[in-house]
Amino acid sequence: AHFLEHAKSECHFTNGTQRVRYVQRHIHNREEYARFDSDVGEFVAVTELGRPDAEYWNSQKDLLEDERAAVDTY
Repeated sequence: AHFLEHAKSECHFTNGTQRVRYVQRHIHNREEYARFDSDVGEFVAVTELGRPDAEYWNSQKDLLEDERAAVDTY
């Protein structure tokens, strides 16, 4: 069996660099199943497939702090 699993990170700038939104998308076989959005501050399941991962990642406080801080690096 073949499958593709990857993550894609994006930065969206508004008003020059005054406002930055960081989004990290998790994708399985071209379908986004979970994402971290700096505007939300936690991982969100996009599909049912992503619910267990989002819940697990949100329970990992160090990971969540790192993701929340990532927006400040851009």
